[in-house]
Amino acid sequence: MNISSEIQKLKTGFHPSFWVANGMELFERLAYYGQQIVFMIYLRNNLGFTETEAGTLSGVFGGLIYLLPILGGALADKWGFKKAFSVAFSILAIGYFLIGSMGMSAFQGIYQDLPSYWILMLFLIFTAFGGSFIKPAVLGTVNDASYNSDAKSLGFAIYYWLVNAGAMIGPTIAYIVRDSYGNEFVYLVSALSCLAMLVVNIMFFKDVNPPADKESFKQKMKNLFVVLSNFKFMIFLLIYSLYWIIFWQEFIIIPYYIVDYINPNAPYEIIQSWAGAGAIILLQIPINRITKTLSTQNAILYGFAISSLIWIIIAINPSIPTIVAGIVAFAIGEMVQAPRYYQYISEIAPEGQQGMYQGFAFLPIAIARFIGDPFGGWLYQTSKASGNPEFVWYSMIAIGLLATLLMYLFNKFAGKIKAA
Repeated sequence: MNISSEIQKLKTGFHPSFWVANGMELFERLAYYGQQIVFMIYLRNNLGFTETEAGTLSGVFGGLIYLLPILGGALADKWGFKKAFSVAFSILAIGYFLIGSMGMSAFQGIYQDLPSYWILMLFLIFTAFGGSFIKPAVLGTVNDASYNSDAKSLGFAIYYWLVNAGAMIGPTIAYIVRDSYGNEFVYLVSALSCLAMLVVNIMFFKDVNPPADKESFKQKMKNLFVVLSNFKFMIFLLIYSLYWIIFWQEFIIIPYYIVDYINPNAPYEIIQSWAGAGAIILLQIPINRITKTLSTQNAILYGFAISSLIWIIIAINPSIPTIVAGIVAFAIGEMVQAPRYYQYISEIAPEGQQGMYQGFAFLPIAIARFIGDPFGGWLYQTSKASGNPEFVWYSMIAIGLLATLLMYLFNKFAGKIKAA
């Protein structure tokens, strides 16, 4: 790898809005992962929900955050990314504050006679709607603001690197705030982070390609259903959802397991974020350069296989060191496949539909959150009640192996995906 040529690409390969959009994504991910890492413990220990109830609420919140980008992406294409960012950060700032306020003593008089489960559900749905605009707008900007195909490949790697920088910094801040003030104040930090990015967007971001407004919103909805009718693409996304089911158990099962079986005072936020996101921060760009000659199909398959190792490593002897090793193994697999996946989606998207297709890129995560979060909460609660907590690891191993097998069969028999 020629370091000087890579530095030159960084200087000349991108429009200035590339860096503004990715900077905003860094702080949005800081806000999201900061609250996500404490979410299950906050709901159980502060708000009094069971693990299964917490899993259901997490599934609705996470599922909508990653499902609504399909609609949010279509709107972002119509409005332009600057307006989409403004709407998103305004709603996120309010939403995170409302979620955290439910655990703050200053607001107990407001919430004490209200149905807390349904009030929280309402706050989560509202917040998820705001979050739905971020991913399509950022990824659409990465595509538009990269001046050539080589810069685009590097651009998606940089995007994923910064996502994981936020995924490491956010939980680290969450641990400090949680330890000093309480879980509920983590949500205040997330709200302030999004409010700051609203100001940055208004002052510094400019659309690279202003919306041409050639298509009506009705036509964009028709295009959405055209994409849904692409059978091969939908099967590909469904298989991908199995991968994300096991990924999100790092935020569902692992915090519970560490607190209940290893050390109730362990900094689980640091353990998860530094092992996973930390590994990606250190290795994402080199791995992107090393694996750039792999076909997209092989990169995805190898990533699936490597990531499945996480649960085997942990199951051998569940402890802090094996959990760290397992999360690092998952992160290596994620680094191999994830940036190539987003690039692949951008390449098959027709002109003017980048936002919508990038919204569909998150459909597997939406499915994983809707199904996997309640499943993880239920699996942990029932395994714990039966006295066999090791069942959680065996279940994850089985899902990882199934995902790898199905992706192998898809690559072998389905061939390359084309836009509908």
